[in-house]
Amino acid sequence: MQEIVTGNFAPFKWVLWQPRSLRIVDWNIDRGQRLKDVIDFLGSINADILILQEADLNARRTHRLNIAQEIARKLEMDYVFGCEFQELVQGSKSSPAYHGQAILSKWPILNPRLIRFSKQSHFWQPHWFLPKIEPFQERLGGRIALIAEINVAGRKLVTYNLHLESRGTDALRISQLGEVLSDVTCYDAECPVIVAGDLNLDASREAVAFALAKAGFQDAVRAPHTPTTPARGLFEGGRQIDWAFVRGPVRARSGQVHSRVEASDHHPISFMLTG
Repeated sequence: MQEIVTGNFAPFKWVLWQPRSLRIVDWNIDRGQRLKDVIDFLGSINADILILQEADLNARRTHRLNIAQEIARKLEMDYVFGCEFQELVQGSKSSPAYHGQAILSKWPILNPRLIRFSKQSHFWQPHWFLPKIEPFQERLGGRIALIAEINVAGRKLVTYNLHLESRGTDALRISQLGEVLSDVTCYDAECPVIVAGDLNLDASREAVAFALAKAGFQDAVRAPHTPTTPARGLFEGGRQIDWAFVRGPVRARSGQVHSRVEASDHHPISFMLTG
């Protein structure tokens, strides 16, 4: 579960090219179950860095594919993948299945690592009284942040890819976010940092916004009250739970929630990074 999977598909031409800005996309891709639609959108937006949650690896529901690798190969990007859970119903003892987070980049990705949060809900753990069938999604592991340094023409950009717990309280999610903000202090103030992902909470709430601002982060998308998940029926509206924040000598502009993209149960968010 501590293993990080990597792959290199970016052409060498990107290594020395100094861009004026970077397009960043953050998206929970719902395991990649609609992979063609996911790739079509990501290809059309021509992003430089992708921060993806819920990517499958060797799962029955996604045809045993390494979803992050498939996207990276099609878009000619390097990638790193961190295992969040082993999906017990989606694989077998001889051929285990996983899902987790992936970071993809046109530039080299260095020093990938994981934070497996110290506080977990344990909701997903196997229980003797539950049948071994797909609706119960029994898993081993726990929520993580995947961290990687991206070498953009000699300049370091640090990216944190978060997936906070969906089955728990906001207090649990804030605790997990706090571990990330504590970890960020290992980088000096002049190092650009992106923190993005599926937070499963409204980060505009006073306590959360205060903690992020105190750590030096600014909202990169700036789309207040714009849902990042579709509405479910007549009585449950969409929620704004996917977020991206930046810190350091960089600016975020042109933030957007791509509400018309329906390739997942989350909408992608994107922004341009300059500095």
